[in-house]
This record gives sequence, C-alpha cells and structure tokens, in this order.
Amino acid sequence: MLASLSTFAQNWAMDKAHSKLGFTVTHLMVSDVDGAFKNFSITINTSKDDFAGSAVELTAEINSINTDNDYRDNDLKSEKFFDAVKFPTLSFKSTSFTKVDDKNYKLSGNLTMHGITKPVVLDVAFNGIITHPMTKKPVAGFKITGAIKRKDFDIASGFPTAVVSDEIQISANVELNKG
Repeated sequence: MLASLSTFAQNWAMDKAHSKLGFTVTHLMVSDVDGAFKNFSITINTSKDDFAGSAVELTAEINSINTDNDYRDNDLKSEKFFDAVKFPTLSFKSTSFTKVDDKNYKLSGNLTMHGITKPVVLDVAFNGIITHPMTKKPVAGFKITGAIKRKDFDIASGFPTAVVSDEIQISANVELNKG
C-alpha cells in the first residue's frame, strides 16, 4: 500500500519576487508610516497538505529596512532604534501553526529582535495552492498580520508613544514554492 503524500515532509521556500515583509507605525499620533524589509526569507516545513502543524521560520536583515526615506531609514538602523551593527537580523521561529478554519490559522512563535526574544501570535490567511503555469510546480500563498510592542524589544525606548507608537502592525504577503 502506498503512503499518502501528507506523511512526507514538504519544504516550501519563499519566492522573493512575490513576497513582502512590511510594518506600519503611527507617527505623532496622526499619521501612519509604512516600511518593509527588502532582504528576508521565510520557509515552511510541513507534513500535511493543509499546512496545519507546520514549522515556520523567518529571518530579516535590519540593514535592508526601507521606508522610502533615506534619513529615516538610517535613523531606524542606528542605535536609537534597531542598532543594526549590534543586532543585524531579526528572526521568528514558530512554536505552533494551528488551523482555525479552512483559510485561517494562528501562528505562534518566538520573535527575536534587538537581542530580545518574546512570544508572539500572528493571524494567517491561507490564499490557496495552485500549479504554477510556467514551472508546473505547486505554489502557495499566505497573508500574515499581527501587532507587536516596540517597547517589549527595547526599541526606541527614548521616544514617547506620542512621537512613535508603541504598537507596530506587521504585514507579510508570502508566495512559497514547494521544494
């Protein structure tokens, strides 16, 4: 008897051209400023076709931060904020990937940023799997959202929340290729 495909580990790697890791922070309590990390990677390892129980890992380079403003980007990389020299990357490693319904999951894990590791819970919308028309290989899509507190990671501790909000919105759109 043949085993089902779901009994074998499946590795999924990010398609860099079709993925984005972004964030939004409120400035002066009146406007939102968006940014993104240009260099990051996400991998998923799963043994199930519906991704439940998957292991998810993410790494992003702090020096790749981009808010479309060079002055602000350099400030964010400085010791006042992320301190990219001392802490060049941020990382996330899942502890659970729980299916809520057909298209929604809760992703729990440990986020390490600025030398501090804290548990976070993120919402994941599963956009489905298709066969890529050119490569003929499976492609999956996800949207990941959530919020973290910058003060939990000792980022910009000298800035009051009236200047830079404590809550940072996280948003990632990820396209993965089955490897």
